[in-house]
Amino acid sequence: MRMSLYVAGMGAGHGHTTSASGRHTRGLAVSLGVLVVFLVLEVVVGVATGSLSLLSDAAHMLTDVLGVAMALAAITAARRARRTDRRTFGLYRTEVLAALANAVLLFGVAGWVLYEAFHRLADPPAVPGLPLLLTAAAGLVANLVVFAILRSGAKESINVRGAYLEVVADTVGSVGVLLGGVVIMLTGWRYVDIAVAVAIGLFVLPRTWSLARQALRILVQAAPDHIDVDAVRSDLAGIGGVRDVHDVHVWTLTSGMEVGSAHIAVDEGCDPAAVLTAARGLADAHGLPHFTVQVEPPAARPGCVALSW
Repeated sequence: MRMSLYVAGMGAGHGHTTSASGRHTRGLAVSLGVLVVFLVLEVVVGVATGSLSLLSDAAHMLTDVLGVAMALAAITAARRARRTDRRTFGLYRTEVLAALANAVLLFGVAGWVLYEAFHRLADPPAVPGLPLLLTAAAGLVANLVVFAILRSGAKESINVRGAYLEVVADTVGSVGVLLGGVVIMLTGWRYVDIAVAVAIGLFVLPRTWSLARQALRILVQAAPDHIDVDAVRSDLAGIGGVRDVHDVHVWTLTSGMEVGSAHIAVDEGCDPAAVLTAARGLADAHGLPHFTVQVEPPAARPGCVALSW
């Protein structure tokens, strides 16, 4: 007889889990409102003055708006969607897709800024310093407000982290544009606008790659960095009465939701309940609140065939 038994973390029972992103919905909503107001301001002034650095900062602000909007939409979809026989994990992965979409947006904006800067090198336009300075200062205030709101959530959720990284990049951009406005007012050097725009683009790229890499690791179901799968396997094998541990899998469903499963072959006469109790404690200790164990008595072992994939 084969027994497939669910093992929850200590005290977790069989209750539903809430993703880490869901705790930061209100902060994201407030951030979205602040960013939309200053996006409109930057676009209007950037077009009126012809400033590439201000338009590049506005483009980053646009990705902030889209990123926060996607994060909110993903959280809402994940929270409202019911688990069905077709969606046994609900729609929690939409949060990861939103983070990946944020990374793609940031790559696109950085590429556009660098392309536009290259074409302006031959004849950089004259950009008035004062409007640039005032608009950048207003944008910096907006970014700092959103930065403070999203900072704690970025430590828990890859979805919130995607929006947060865009705000960080835009904050740096606002500082650059602010300094550029000062230099233009003092020296009249036209190339400073292009230099600031390029610096913003180059600053964004490595951070964007890091975000994209994290999202892709979740989507390909790689084991999370903070969980030692070999240690999980070894600890399960050390439970009294366990003869073999195989088919161990650990992956991340979405931020704050680590999932695992394992097959445990036990000796004749072993108490499955004792094995499950021990496995429950080990799963909790390794940060795996949702861990499924299949206990295999000797008579059931021939039916457990190793998969070719």
